[in-house]
Amino acid sequence: MRASARATLLQQGLLVLTFAAVTPAAARAQLSSYEELQRFSAVLNHIRTNYPDSVTYNGLVRAAIDGMLRSLDPHSWFASREDYEKLSALERGELAVTGILFELADGVPTVLSYLPKSPAEKAGILPGDRILRVDGVPVAGLPPKSIALRLSGEKGSRVVVGLERGPRLEPDTFSVKLKRVFMEVRSVSAARMVDSQTGYVRLDAFGPTGADEVRKAVKQLRSSKARQLILDLRGNPGGIVTEAVDLAAEFLPAKTLVFTTRGRKKAVNEDFRTKGSGEFVDLPLILLLDEGSASAAEALAGSLQDHDRALIVGRRSFGKALMQTGFLVPSGFVELTVGHVLTPSGRFIQRRYQGLAIEQYYAFAGNAGAEQDTLQLFSTDRGREVRGGGGIAPDVRVPAPAKPPTWWSVAADSGYDDAVADSVALTLPTEASARAAWLAGTGQWEARLLPPFLERVRSRLKLEARPDSATAFAMARRLAARAAFVRWPPDGGTDLILATDSDVRAALDAFPRLGVLLSGPGHKP
Repeated sequence: MRASARATLLQQGLLVLTFAAVTPAAARAQLSSYEELQRFSAVLNHIRTNYPDSVTYNGLVRAAIDGMLRSLDPHSWFASREDYEKLSALERGELAVTGILFELADGVPTVLSYLPKSPAEKAGILPGDRILRVDGVPVAGLPPKSIALRLSGEKGSRVVVGLERGPRLEPDTFSVKLKRVFMEVRSVSAARMVDSQTGYVRLDAFGPTGADEVRKAVKQLRSSKARQLILDLRGNPGGIVTEAVDLAAEFLPAKTLVFTTRGRKKAVNEDFRTKGSGEFVDLPLILLLDEGSASAAEALAGSLQDHDRALIVGRRSFGKALMQTGFLVPSGFVELTVGHVLTPSGRFIQRRYQGLAIEQYYAFAGNAGAEQDTLQLFSTDRGREVRGGGGIAPDVRVPAPAKPPTWWSVAADSGYDDAVADSVALTLPTEASARAAWLAGTGQWEARLLPPFLERVRSRLKLEARPDSATAFAMARRLAARAAFVRWPPDGGTDLILATDSDVRAALDAFPRLGVLLSGPGHKP
């Protein structure tokens, strides 16, 4: 027998011996999986043959798929081929929208924010409002993507959105009719100077040009003598994660670790680093965060915080650090979580989801969650203590501002706010000095705008409408911004909002102490 033949038989013998050694355990594992599939098939058949109501395999299997994915985590989901094509059209901007940005909270779709100058903003919809119905059809239990499709449609068509606001036990309900429009979705919605040396950039999402838009905005601000920067990530739900890497690279040295991803497959395990040294490495930087800041926004914030490159001001972020990838499957599409995102210090800032119902998971938005989730300590480059779990905790916490009451949206949808603000705007001088006085004159807002607005609300909506001082200021601020927009377009309203933003004010107060605040434990602020 030739040597090659003997070697082949020897290899075959070894294979047989190896197979025989593992067969019992492997067979038991295979049998267990087979039995599980048999059990599923048996239940499916019993439903088909015995259940009194008419059901279809399609509906039952779809429910099984949805339940299976929901048992994994709150961010894996399945779409039919038809819904997937519609979602793709929506993402390409081929469907008209209302401008509402929402997430599930306590199982209810809850407004995170809205696109600037959108129908949702015009109607007075506010972050925290809960969507109950779309065109009279309840949306409870529907996945977010399905609700987004219901809100979108043909340009010019209208959709009636039923919402509620306030405490869950005693909420106020209302409806608004929104006209769907095509909107140019840009990542940067505002870029301006907030004082003689401070630039401000608001990044609404990490779209395909997000990093480049911020880069151009900051360069323009630096040409306007900006020597420090506020980057506003409040309400930013994330987006393209590589855009977060590209943006981090503008503020960090070359080859700096931005974040890492870890998963079951080796292809998921990757260290994301900056390539070249950023153009704004030495620019003093403060980030604004809140409970609506999620995913890629948190990855950027965590990286800059770990490297002591930026101070975080505001409120605790959402807490999403799961990486999803899409897979085409027969007659559908599944977006599946395939990895974890870790900050440079090794923090996993994802809020707890295992063992929790999806309603419980979203109820923790903006909170640390269970205490044990944040017990593990990590250190920034300079030795400051930071923690994982429950999102990114700010370095400087600012309480959330008061929100207008529910009936504000009803009044705004009816145009009462514009009618009052526009009439007052026409009485204001156009000179720059008058503009400056209006932006600084909080007292005159409530004196000139609030009484006629409240009178209109009381007479037409038949409400008592007696807000407390914090709520009164919140409403007067919105009315004053509308008046400033009308009298000093196009930036008067935005400048007023920024000038009276408590988070922005806290950031401006922190800049003189930035070096100390970002120092290690040996320094005290």
